[in-house]
Amino acid sequence: MATGHILVADDDAAIRTVISQALTRAGYEARVTGTAATLWRWVQEGEGDLVITDVVMPDENAFELLPRIKKLRPELPIIVMSAQNTFMTAIKASERGAYDYLPKPFDLKELIAIVGRALSEPRKPADRDSAEEIDGMPLVGRSVAMQEIYRTLARLMQTDLTVMITGESGTGKELVARALHDYGKRAKGPFVAINMAAIPRDLIESELFGHERGAFTGANARSAGRFEQAEGGTLFLDEIGDMPMEAQTRLLRVLQQGEYTTVGGRTAIKTNVRIVAATNKDLRILIQQGLFREDLFFRLNVVPLRLPPLRERSEDVPDLARHFFKLAAEEGLPLKSMDNAALERMKKHRWPGNIRELENLIRRLAALYPQEVIGESQVEAELGFDAPMATAPVKSANGSLTSSASAAPMAGMPDDSSLSLSVEHHLARIFREHGDKLPPPGLYHRILREVEYPLISVALAATRGNQIKAAELLGLNRNTLRKKVRDLDVRLMRSSR
Repeated sequence: MATGHILVADDDAAIRTVISQALTRAGYEARVTGTAATLWRWVQEGEGDLVITDVVMPDENAFELLPRIKKLRPELPIIVMSAQNTFMTAIKASERGAYDYLPKPFDLKELIAIVGRALSEPRKPADRDSAEEIDGMPLVGRSVAMQEIYRTLARLMQTDLTVMITGESGTGKELVARALHDYGKRAKGPFVAINMAAIPRDLIESELFGHERGAFTGANARSAGRFEQAEGGTLFLDEIGDMPMEAQTRLLRVLQQGEYTTVGGRTAIKTNVRIVAATNKDLRILIQQGLFREDLFFRLNVVPLRLPPLRERSEDVPDLARHFFKLAAEEGLPLKSMDNAALERMKKHRWPGNIRELENLIRRLAALYPQEVIGESQVEAELGFDAPMATAPVKSANGSLTSSASAAPMAGMPDDSSLSLSVEHHLARIFREHGDKLPPPGLYHRILREVEYPLISVALAATRGNQIKAAELLGLNRNTLRKKVRDLDVRLMRSSR
């Protein structure tokens, strides 16, 4: 049976009761209070083996109390709870010496598990003063998915562990890498980023490790690489999946031995940088294809951190929208806001471009529309028809575009006349539905999306689901096709042949 004396501080009597009962059932002795002053008196008197406290108390903010507790009793573990579920709350809890941070509402089993770990682990006294108040909000969102990311980042701030950030394009991978640097122990050092996909493959080694004069044609002088530029700080390797094998081998040596040589150089150079890598690809698949070294993957994937796409955290859209409106205003655009209908419409969008797409939308709304309060019609005009939210194309007067396409000749691909006729019928129906009024804005994108769905579907049917052959048939890049299949939720259509 667990043992220990736990001090609980929360101004909500119901929360105090629930936590006290859970701790008692687990075998702990709990003493509860609704004020920071009482908690501080108990700590001064030497009570408690662990503290659980809310941030916002009626008489004092816990973040003001924590440094005093850590100074008086540095070995006392403190678990911080808060309904202010922001990135900065997690960071402040970590900076002020909290053992862990729990966003409200939380699972009682998780709380009991954290209490058990905190009491069983030896705690070292704090070795630095409390941090100054941090202004700004580098990461935005209060969803459950983001809360877990905040907690993970808070634990990583004062370490040099290598982090692998995965996520779709536009989810904010570089923003997270910068947060790790800016609020970590290397904050006074440089933050250097390099995008592997943006550099010619034959120049990546030179970009990373530098080169000596005469190392290759055009090398007229010695050039410092990104490792040298990032010395003492953080090196962010974006799109690591696009790194060529030769460069992977040299990077592995750096991670194993802590040294590298410049291109054309012979002297090993010691390096002291923290590596944060990121990718929107599945590196395990690349390993199976022989395109990525498995040993390098394990060296980079010490702490994996997955960023959720925006469609998985749609409840964060309002906070993000307000944040981007504020940034736009700081750059000279008019300050705007959104009504509830507009926000609800945005929450239903699938955001294939993720946060980057949302930010660009907010800038357009701030720049192009005179209204101080943006409504649903303005959002609809910019987003248009959101095809990914529909499970099937809209029926036209003479059947759907999909049915017209599947009945067409040429190995399952629609000919120009059948597709054109289907589009004309569909367009005529839309105008009839709205009578004398014009249809809502976004008609071009609506028709385009509904044409794309059947075209891609029948192309996949004609190639028996082979996306490479379907991309060749359509004249698309296979990565573009793969993204459209995912975003449009394309289902394989049976060929009519």
